[in-house]
Amino acid sequence: MTKKLKVAVIGAGGIFQWAHSAPLKNHEELEVVAIVDIDLAKAQAAAEQHGIPQAFSDYRDVIKMEEIDIIDICTPNLFHSEIAVAALEAGKHVFCEKPDAVNPDEAIKMQQAAATSGKVLMVMRNNRFRPASKFIKEWINGGNLGEAYAGRCGWTRRRGIPGKGGWFTTKELSGGGPLIDLGVHFIDLAIWFMGNPKPISVTGATYTKFADADDIAGSEHSKFGEKSEGEGIFDVEDLAIGFIRFDNGASLQIEFSWASNIEQEENFVELRGTKAGFRFSNGKLGIFGESNGTVTDLVPHVGEDTGGHGENLYHFVDVVQGRVNPIFTIDQGVDMIKILSAIYESARTGSEVKL
Repeated sequence: MTKKLKVAVIGAGGIFQWAHSAPLKNHEELEVVAIVDIDLAKAQAAAEQHGIPQAFSDYRDVIKMEEIDIIDICTPNLFHSEIAVAALEAGKHVFCEKPDAVNPDEAIKMQQAAATSGKVLMVMRNNRFRPASKFIKEWINGGNLGEAYAGRCGWTRRRGIPGKGGWFTTKELSGGGPLIDLGVHFIDLAIWFMGNPKPISVTGATYTKFADADDIAGSEHSKFGEKSEGEGIFDVEDLAIGFIRFDNGASLQIEFSWASNIEQEENFVELRGTKAGFRFSNGKLGIFGESNGTVTDLVPHVGEDTGGHGENLYHFVDVVQGRVNPIFTIDQGVDMIKILSAIYESARTGSEVKL
């Protein structure tokens, strides 16, 4: 009989409620037995809402509980590495929300703790599990793309600053703005489609132009995160653009914004290969190539877009239970944080940064 895994959730905020609560509750091999939030009242409310028997205000209280098998981290970015390392050292498997950490040193600490403990550490990469993404990956693996030599990816919002004045816009807690918040999703997806080449250099620029724009706080995406009741802090970018070079000669252009005066919001990955190319934009997939001397456009029908969060969590469970090998490895996460950190450094110095 497959072992029932007991889970403690750290962080009772929006990402737990929106992306983690239902998958955790609906998996027959999982039992959520504790939830933690620095605001005990919030933890208690979430516990009552989701039928979780215990609520705490300090994550250390649950990490030392012998019956806990898995720690699920849903906190602000700054605390991801601290909690993950402590949980791994206590012999727990760890699933963590993105981004992996706020800087490469912290990501490496997580990598080392996982290697020493022998436990599974996985960071959310939900976009790899969307139906279109899985189709594209299999299509690429079948040799249909050819050599992936150039690409573009981004998530550009017309308006959508999350939790303005709160932890999302406070660099100490978040590590940055849309680059680290949104960029981790689609840079990861593009590099995964490209076969995980090693990044060797980046160039980037960041801009903060909407910190004082009052109308941003009323937009749809601002509902994510808790905005400050006072003026709060806004010391991160609202737009980041950049360029990544890889060890195989390939390159990737990137653009991420919480607010820009553009026609409409878009999230996308576009790759150009020697046999064909594709564009995955706002959940729609198109493949562009030629056949019998004629250029062709193909539109695969891949099924309803689920977002991939639950599928990612369930993949983690399969890895913990020994049924499959992980689709995401920690060295890929370390490379991601190195890329993001280097883009911020390039923006600060105005120069290319070697990795």
